Amino acid sequence: METSCRICSGPVKGSIDLGVQPRGNAFPKPDQLAGEFFYPLIVGMCDSCAMVQLMAEIPQEVRYHDEYPYRASNSTVHSEHFAGVARRLLRTELTGHDPFIVEIGCNDGVMLATVADAGVRHLGVEPSQEVAALARSKGVRVLPRFFDEETAGEIRAGHGPADVIFGANVIAHISHLDSVLKGAVTLLGPNGVFVFEEPYLGAVVEQTAFDLFYDEHSFVFSVSSIRAAARLFGLDLVDAEPLAIHGGSMRYTLAKRGARLPTAAVGELLASERARRLDRPATLVELNRRAERVRDELTALLTSLRADGKRVAGYGAPAKITTVTNYCGIGTELIPYVCDSTPSKQDRVVAGSHIPVVAPSVFREDRPDYAVLFAWNHAKEIMAKESDFAGRWILYIPEVHIL
Repeated sequence: METSCRICSGPVKGSIDLGVQPRGNAFPKPDQLAGEFFYPLIVGMCDSCAMVQLMAEIPQEVRYHDEYPYRASNSTVHSEHFAGVARRLLRTELTGHDPFIVEIGCNDGVMLATVADAGVRHLGVEPSQEVAALARSKGVRVLPRFFDEETAGEIRAGHGPADVIFGANVIAHISHLDSVLKGAVTLLGPNGVFVFEEPYLGAVVEQTAFDLFYDEHSFVFSVSSIRAAARLFGLDLVDAEPLAIHGGSMRYTLAKRGARLPTAAVGELLASERARRLDRPATLVELNRRAERVRDELTALLTSLRADGKRVAGYGAPAKITTVTNYCGIGTELIPYVCDSTPSKQDRVVAGSHIPVVAPSVFREDRPDYAVLFAWNHAKEIMAKESDFAGRWILYIPEVHIL
């Protein structure tokens, strides 16, 4: 399979094939299974700009809807992280006269609530009505739209230039990234910055984290690909900072061309990526091979445990559970349920595999022998919360193992 890069129009060949998949965050109700949306989950890297991207394009209206279930504030780790991000931006960038920050995909206001409490002008751009309502309940001002060049122009006309545009785990979700970057140029003030955090390709490769590929992740960024994309649209990559959140992310800072000098970290990370061949499609081919090994070993382990009469549950229902269960062919015969603390996901099922999602109380009452930790990036937080669990944890990142 071959297509053209969404950023530079260079050639992109498929290197990772995770099969036919449903939407990662669909979580339909049991009576909504007819007509589920499926697409081929094939991932490639552009030969020209090294941008890693899904080969298929799923309309954003299909992916983000009024019942979109993800709530960033449900994680204590996330809440603390984004409160810290807000405090840092208030201290470093939002210090002038009447500063203004725009957040793309503000979700339930987990970051902007701290900005609002500080009395700083702000605007969240959030297309999903239910989570937008939660943000408003925290005192956050929200525009119910998708962010693009047109929206950016309207915001600037109504509010003036932005000192900061921020996004977390959303910029890589937007297939029209070219319009987002054009919008950033339109909306930013002369010395403004576009700061965003996304899962990092280097961490995905290192950890064999193939489950981070799903319909919402139109791209998986690297420092190399972001620098190339920024240059195409009149922006410079002026800083890059590794983060531990989400199992390994990167915080990128873009500014208008010539406005700021790049930090030393940018050059160091670019050199590291070249050494690790993160700009070569062959690296994705090797990742695909390792994903196949994880698939085979995980299904073999679960099948063996079932044959031995062991009871296995799932823990955590992030979007990546959809990729894992459908790629591995795991259904209710191997994992009868998965528990998750998000109320909007409970009493629904994982798309495609149709594993029921239940409250954590069910897990504690049932006391299974084993639990597959699908929310592996929250392992420390979850294991501390479930310290009374007498069974054993199964993890599949970076390889299948039992704790």
